[in-house]
Amino acid sequence: MRSLYECPHFIFRYFQGTSKDSGILPRSLDVIFNHIRGRHYLKMDFKPYLSNDVKKLEDAQVKQEEAIKTAILASLKEETENLSNNITNMCDVESDSSNCTSENLPSDSLEKNFIPLEIYRTNIHQRTQASVWISFCEIYNEYVYDLLNVLSTSKTPKRRVLRICEDQGGNSYIKDLKWINVQSTEEARKILKIGNKNRSFACTRMNEQSSRSHSIFSIRLLKLTADEHQPRVLGVSELSFCDLAGSERCNKTQAFGDRLKEAGNINNSLHILGKCIAALKQNQNPKTKPSYIPFRESKLTRLFQPFFCGKGKACMIVNINQHASTYGETLHVMKFSALAKQVIQTVLPKNVGYFPPKLVGGNGKPIIHFDASTSIDDFPDSTETSAAEEEVDITILSHEDLLKTTENLKEKLVAERQSKILLEVKIRREMAEAMFRQLLETEEAWSNRLEDMKDSYEEKLESKFEMYKEAIKKHAYVCAMEQIEDHYVPIEEFLAEQEKVEDRERRILQLERQLDEQSGRLLALGSLNSDNVLTTESNMELDLMNKMKRANEGLQKQCKEKEELIKSLKFKIQKLNEMLLEATEGYRKMAEENSELKHTVMLKDQEMNSLQNWAKRVLELEETVSSLQKELDEQKKHFSIEESKQTQKFVG
Repeated sequence: MRSLYECPHFIFRYFQGTSKDSGILPRSLDVIFNHIRGRHYLKMDFKPYLSNDVKKLEDAQVKQEEAIKTAILASLKEETENLSNNITNMCDVESDSSNCTSENLPSDSLEKNFIPLEIYRTNIHQRTQASVWISFCEIYNEYVYDLLNVLSTSKTPKRRVLRICEDQGGNSYIKDLKWINVQSTEEARKILKIGNKNRSFACTRMNEQSSRSHSIFSIRLLKLTADEHQPRVLGVSELSFCDLAGSERCNKTQAFGDRLKEAGNINNSLHILGKCIAALKQNQNPKTKPSYIPFRESKLTRLFQPFFCGKGKACMIVNINQHASTYGETLHVMKFSALAKQVIQTVLPKNVGYFPPKLVGGNGKPIIHFDASTSIDDFPDSTETSAAEEEVDITILSHEDLLKTTENLKEKLVAERQSKILLEVKIRREMAEAMFRQLLETEEAWSNRLEDMKDSYEEKLESKFEMYKEAIKKHAYVCAMEQIEDHYVPIEEFLAEQEKVEDRERRILQLERQLDEQSGRLLALGSLNSDNVLTTESNMELDLMNKMKRANEGLQKQCKEKEELIKSLKFKIQKLNEMLLEATEGYRKMAEENSELKHTVMLKDQEMNSLQNWAKRVLELEETVSSLQKELDEQKKHFSIEESKQTQKFVG
């Protein structure tokens, strides 16, 4: 086992062991604390932050961390010795995990196999300290929960779901995850026991205490200088233990309801892990095209993606059951481990190994030191730095070397700033030219578009106007024909009937005059004629008078009918006039629409004028850029003079 100072490690296994034979997690804690014995940093003012950074805590924050640690340890109730010995068995995920293929080595043999880093000499170890922080979480149904959160005393306590985020370097971390500072192996085991109480367990047909989640126990080691007043962070190492829940077959476990949902999520996450391992193995072949690795399809693979991508080492330990009833599960696990064994891990070298990680203050803002940068990209890579310089600790450099390093860094900074300014000016000029060309192209396109729109609108207006005129004429004609179709009388018939009426009126007048004359004659000749003759003539006259009256009444009736017909014709003529007025109103509306379209065309002309004004503005901006370029040249000269003065003053 290599030292934690070299690189992070990641171990999959059912890791706690038993009371008699400790698992790899308790043994690893013993090895770590034995290795840093005498060099343990006892304060809590440096805390892990994000994925691989360190946070400098203030006094109030240190007291808060101490209170959190005290509250977590106080939540652990005193139990009998038998219960405390058996609680470590709760993380077994296979039914009968007592029979397994992994051998339990004593802690003494592990300590003998512990090999420190070769690049850290003995005198350097004596001048460094280490601070140990641990965290404990689980992934249950694809949700991340902190196992060190003190749950409320209610009947149904609700746990807080944590989110997986990424820092600026693209490394994943769990937001708001508790990191607890531990001073000994006993404290770490107590916290492990508290986390085990909060884990998700359930009873199935194959296991009375079956783990229903993947648990992750992480240890971060902060390497600090031995300065008592102002210690500095030299490095951060991490060791993660992941207890994977075992895959299940529902027909054997008789799972249903929540247990069935949990089994589905467990099998899905293990399936995605297998896909990632298979893709890593396939990508090792240089002849095949690299395939996509689905790290982000599961919370488990997303968290441990850096360990698979060269930023750490991964080790898998599998437990199997020798019973024949679990032959299928055993075969699946062995195939899974055989595939993982074929993956060759290559740890990527660090470009500048002696620079510490980013240190942030209590407010989360980076703390910048004189001799250490906050970003590794601001320093030359390994191709520009000699092999001797990569192994040199900056704390052992002389004052003259530090001055030379400072001067070199200042010169590089000035050159970099000048190149950035020139690049910015060049980019601005290119952007201005591209914008001007784009404006000209836009103006030309809009001009062509406006001309096309004018022609199309004029054609549409003319066609619509003609169409409306024809439609109005047709509509008026159809309405008039429908209204007078039943009562229409030709003019010839009307004139003929009018002449007949006049003839009848003249005839009536003649008959009335004749009647008056006959009446006078009857009165004059009354005494001369005899009674018979008088009676006969009078009867004839009376009959004639009755006929004339009847004829007169018939003629008057016909006259009334003709008058009514004339009135109806006049009413229809009035209706036709009203329809003509409505058609005139429609024509007026069409004229208004035509004027609105002309107004729209005028607005488009105004937009073209505004685009031309923008083109003029671009020309003015180009002149401004040229003037700014002159000012930048003057500032460069002034800046170089000031730098030379400051350098002389610093050397003096």
